[in-house]
Amino acid sequence: MSLVRNASRDTTQRMARQIEQLVVWVIASGGIAHRNAAGNAGFPLPVRRAAVRCGALRRVRREWLATDAAPADLLIAAENGGSLTCVSAARRRAWWIPEGVDDSIHVRLEPHAASPVSPVVAHWTQRIAPAPGYGLLESVEDTLAHISVCLAPEDAQIVWNSALQTEKITPMAIRRVHWPHRQARECAQRASGQSDSGLETILVVRLSGWGVPLRQQVVLLGRPVDLLIGERLVIQVDGFAHHSSSAQRSKDVAFDAELSLNGYTVFRFTYEQVVRGWDTVERTIARAIAAGVHLAR
Repeated sequence: MSLVRNASRDTTQRMARQIEQLVVWVIASGGIAHRNAAGNAGFPLPVRRAAVRCGALRRVRREWLATDAAPADLLIAAENGGSLTCVSAARRRAWWIPEGVDDSIHVRLEPHAASPVSPVVAHWTQRIAPAPGYGLLESVEDTLAHISVCLAPEDAQIVWNSALQTEKITPMAIRRVHWPHRQARECAQRASGQSDSGLETILVVRLSGWGVPLRQQVVLLGRPVDLLIGERLVIQVDGFAHHSSSAQRSKDVAFDAELSLNGYTVFRFTYEQVVRGWDTVERTIARAIAAGVHLAR
């Protein structure tokens, strides 16, 4: 009888250790993980069931194991049997999102899937790229395709350009994708991976119809500038989270002065000016072009 009790105690302790290891693994996986991924990681079905039974993990739609601290957006995607897409996936991937874009949860569902069980913006579409395996994020391509039809053209282009920069994708590669609709194809044609921030993309998108040459990240005097209009008008933008230190600011001012001494006209705009005071920024640049300061003399 003692041997039986000892064996039972050993089994219970071993199961408890395995449950603890499973919980640690789910946490490391982002707080929510597919049951098959857990199985592939070496956690057998009895351990997964025991973890749910004792409350260490919760089961979501049978396929997913989640901790109490699982991210809300991923939980919503799992509960609806879909994957995060559009701006929800873009935020997860740390792409630059323009101000004013709502924070609704966007979920991609199969074309004939049931209606969502919780409030989401549903995208019932066929995938462009293969399924994301045991993850809850749609592919870069599918995310971009949804963004192109969900956002206004300018906002969509800002996110696309940020995606190219963040994901290290070339414009040529993005144009080779078989995009399913016109909006995505237009975004692909205009796509550029040269913008260091969404602010640069705003400038390029809004000024590109003016009929003057625009070049990004041109190296002048050994340093790249954000935007060169024509041959002599330099536009620099200070992002919301950049150029904040006094040392960096001093370097920027010194560089602007050096550019001026070498015959360039330099305008430096802040995040606040570009995002909330665009009319003034646009008028200032237009006046400079009217005066011909962008031309080589």
